[in-house]
Amino acid sequence: MSKAAIARATHALPNLPRDEDGPVFREPWEAQAFAMALSLYDRGLFTWKEWAAALADEIKCAQAGGDPDTGTTYYRHWLATLEKMVAAKGVTTTATLHRYRDAWDHAADRTPHGKPIELKPEDFPPQA
Repeated sequence: MSKAAIARATHALPNLPRDEDGPVFREPWEAQAFAMALSLYDRGLFTWKEWAAALADEIKCAQAGGDPDTGTTYYRHWLATLEKMVAAKGVTTTATLHRYRDAWDHAADRTPHGKPIELKPEDFPPQA
């Protein structure tokens, strides 16, 4: 992730959690979700205007559903927007996203606390 790409995203997304050095993340997965969105933007999958509108819609729906908007769920909305965007753009399907989410859940369940989660073929249910 280049500094220029981060600067463009920070400028284009005024509500992005940040400090004077740039975006801030509470957990490693938040930085990974941020990096995935930057990578897909760099590949031309969407514009920042398009991303910002989709993210705003996701946050608005979450707030209508009771999200307290304390800032702690921002990257959950980011990830949900990313999932919806890649499905809408035909990069993958919602079914494939769910399949991988279920596989990660299975892998996490069998992984001892503190150990890296490794996704293995047996984590995936058989395809119909």
